[in-house]
Amino acid sequence: MTVKITLAEYLFYRLHDAGLLAVHGVPGDYNLQLLDHVTPCGLEWVGNCNELNAGYATDGYARIKGIGALVTTFGVGELSAINAIAGAYAEMAPVVHIVGTPDRKSQSLGARLHHSFCRGISQDYEIFAEMYAKVTVKQENLINLSTAPMQIDRAIRECILQSRPVYIRVPMDMVHAMVPRPHSSRSMLVPGSHRCESLNLLPAPNEPLCELEIMEQIVHQIRNAKRPFILVDGGTSRYGLSEMANQLVKMTGFPTGTTPFGKGIVDETLRNFHGIYSPVGDKRYQSYLECCDLIINIGPVHSNVNTFYFTTVPKVDVSIMFEQDCVTVGPSTWNLKPKSLLEKILDNLAKDGLSRLEPYPDLPRVTLTPEMVEVHPSAELTQNIFWTRISSFFRSGDIIMTETGTASVGGRDMILPKGTTLINSSVWLSIGYMLAAAQGAALAQRNLKSSSLTPSQGRTILFEGDGSFQMTAQEVSTIIRKKLDVIIFIINNNGYTIERLIHGPEQHYNEVASWKYLEAPSFFGGVQDSEYPIFTASANTWGTLDAILNDKEFKDGRGLRIVELKMDIMDCTQHMSDLFQMGGKKD
Repeated sequence: MTVKITLAEYLFYRLHDAGLLAVHGVPGDYNLQLLDHVTPCGLEWVGNCNELNAGYATDGYARIKGIGALVTTFGVGELSAINAIAGAYAEMAPVVHIVGTPDRKSQSLGARLHHSFCRGISQDYEIFAEMYAKVTVKQENLINLSTAPMQIDRAIRECILQSRPVYIRVPMDMVHAMVPRPHSSRSMLVPGSHRCESLNLLPAPNEPLCELEIMEQIVHQIRNAKRPFILVDGGTSRYGLSEMANQLVKMTGFPTGTTPFGKGIVDETLRNFHGIYSPVGDKRYQSYLECCDLIINIGPVHSNVNTFYFTTVPKVDVSIMFEQDCVTVGPSTWNLKPKSLLEKILDNLAKDGLSRLEPYPDLPRVTLTPEMVEVHPSAELTQNIFWTRISSFFRSGDIIMTETGTASVGGRDMILPKGTTLINSSVWLSIGYMLAAAQGAALAQRNLKSSSLTPSQGRTILFEGDGSFQMTAQEVSTIIRKKLDVIIFIINNNGYTIERLIHGPEQHYNEVASWKYLEAPSFFGGVQDSEYPIFTASANTWGTLDAILNDKEFKDGRGLRIVELKMDIMDCTQHMSDLFQMGGKKD
């Protein structure tokens, strides 16, 4: 006998099957009945302060958990979230955006309903979906009961396989429509995975002969390279290639670097890891790469910010690029899935071994030395030292998040322990994203800890500028309400320092209001108690900061911990100063 469930249950069960444990969003009259089914389906509801923040939080959750879901109402709600969804599209985060819409009859009649343009035409109910078609890889409108379950499965599958947002509309009168319950729901997960086998999350296989031919060609180039280099970019993690990229780095011993967007993917403790490939600073990088006869570029994202104004894009004639749906060797491109191909390359290299790579020139290393942390206790904080020095505070399992601005660029100087995750932005650069995303990331981290037999001691650590904090400060209340463990370093440099560096160092439009940041927890509902402790402190000298960092309650405790770092209005790293000088020359 076929067991039937409501369409809303089907949707949330399938998201649960795909690994989701929490749903973000904002209630609205067109999605209220839909939200009734979130918790009964085994998912945690996270009500955010507004839809934009909810979208950011969902993105942060998805980057850690592998999938995120956002529920908004029609029109006003979904358009409030569209910037966040566009960012998830640009930076490849697997987000499912669910929109509660008016009933099908009202839509077909063009009823003059609130949240619409009220023109009395049915096309009004397609306008927002048309907008979302530009920033999502799959759009489904659940108006047909016989196809709705298949549409849900299809959207979730594309979301995960393409690592980009999808868009699902659920009319109010379809929420309680009955559909067959999937046999696999909540009980037939693939062993060792959070994903449901029946969702068919495996990509289409490569054509065997073509894959074999390209594999042999690439292995031949690897074996015969005299001046090789591996460049790991942000797409590596999005395409599920991180583990294989690290295997390749270890197996070959090839000198390796990352882009800013790829930082944190490669184990930075490896002897052949040489940090972010940059044209500013140490010139040994550039001189070495100019003479390379092989550059293996995994997951390339060639934005201006990520390539230092396109100066670090590898030369085509010596490059092998592993992209999402293709592999490029020199000037030729093949439509091959990179994961299967890389697996076969690694198997071949492991089976037959590699000849020892000749010593290569001394390239910059990313080892934390005593000289890097020696400062006078009474000296004022400066970013040129801070980002390297804070590295000693990190530990395996930490999620480290750097907001767009001085934090994101400064964070490139951080030296990360093995097993850490770095979240930054190198494409969309929407300031304010990171605070809300930290709420989502911290929740995902808690979900992972609760489902693991050996939970990590890692923390969620956010570095946020004062201007960015003011964009999405309300989500401090969500962090408190959900009792999430988050450490926030607020860099208070009295305004938009990165904008001052770009243009208008003394212009009033780069100023922000002077907030009492350490009072934010109290204003947003925080109450100091043993169940959810709140820690706040301020530092403007190294001695004060060291005392905070060594405080056991701060570094090992729970709850919300906020530290205000007071820095000069124009202070930045030398790396950032050099970068903007380069950008000025390019304009």
